Amino acid sequence: MSMVIVGGGLAAANAAKELRDRDYPGPVTVVAAESHLPYERPPLSKGILLGKAGPDDAVVNPQEWYAEQEVDLRTGTRAESVDLEARTVTLAGGEQLSYERLLLATGATPRTLSSFEASSLPVTTLRTLEDSLALKERLDRDLLIVGAGWIGLEVASAAVQAGGRVTIVDPAAQPLLAALGPEVGALFAELHRGHGVDLRLETSVEAAAGDLVRLSDGHELSPDLVVVGIGAVPDDSLARDAGLDVDGGVLVDASLRTSDPHVLAAGDVAVHDHPVLGRRIRVEHWDTAIHQGRHAARVMLGDEAPYDRQPYFYTDQYDMGMEYVGSVGPDGYDDVEISGSGLVEGLQVVWKRGGTVVAVMQANDWDAMDSLRARLGGA
Repeated sequence: MSMVIVGGGLAAANAAKELRDRDYPGPVTVVAAESHLPYERPPLSKGILLGKAGPDDAVVNPQEWYAEQEVDLRTGTRAESVDLEARTVTLAGGEQLSYERLLLATGATPRTLSSFEASSLPVTTLRTLEDSLALKERLDRDLLIVGAGWIGLEVASAAVQAGGRVTIVDPAAQPLLAALGPEVGALFAELHRGHGVDLRLETSVEAAAGDLVRLSDGHELSPDLVVVGIGAVPDDSLARDAGLDVDGGVLVDASLRTSDPHVLAAGDVAVHDHPVLGRRIRVEHWDTAIHQGRHAARVMLGDEAPYDRQPYFYTDQYDMGMEYVGSVGPDGYDDVEISGSGLVEGLQVVWKRGGTVVAVMQANDWDAMDSLRARLGGA
């Protein structure tokens, strides 16, 4: 029985490791489009940008691990197509790999903005190791960041600490509004403004030409660099072209199987039928990539258990670290409990809907996470 994993990120690397940790003796092939060893992405907007970590620190398994474990790692290689009936993956160049089980961990690609097509300004996103290393060298300049989400705020934090001057624009009323709601979003706005960030909310890029950017609030600026952080699109083209069910990502059941029982999907690309949340969810975070990758490997080996881990994510900004578990979801929340002195001083947040806890968060209160997590699903 041959296992093929398509992807070069955290989910793919953890799936390969889990297969060997479970003593699977057969062939394992990992097909990674990037030329690097499979790596995790959080350091790209955290430690690497801050100069506290290097590229090797982001690697999941070292080169020698693949050799020792007899995992055939194909870096710099793109999977071009999947034949579900023949159970083959065709690589760029025409080589075909046969599989008994296939895991798609193809990740996502950053959204871009057409607004800057007429501009002479350098514009970047932050998704790859090359993006992070190039951005690190320009953090001490005038930056315009489009998007006040996780990536935008983490880049802003790194830039301020590097001596940069930062303007952020976002059409929402508060940073992280969709994820955290207006109450906690306002605290993040205060955090960044307190560090000198020119945070312009309910504002968008109206036009850009030459080196000038005009915002919808009338403000004009000429940044040295534009960083676009407006989310990512799941890279589900391989699955779609193969005939698998897709809808904003690859649709998978509770156990991470796709519409073909021999094919699974995990990480950023997977739209998971979550058995606890009772709805589909796609999560672009470090913890999900790790644990879905491991779970998918176990299912590839015959495990029937559903993946029921609640979404978890974290962020580091300035001298504040935060953890969040759960998911408010499209139905929102009707009550939020905030206790503590502030994001830096220490904070706990509990979101409820209908009296039930649907999400929890701590900021700089590291001993609180276990007790907060225990409240999920309770009153």
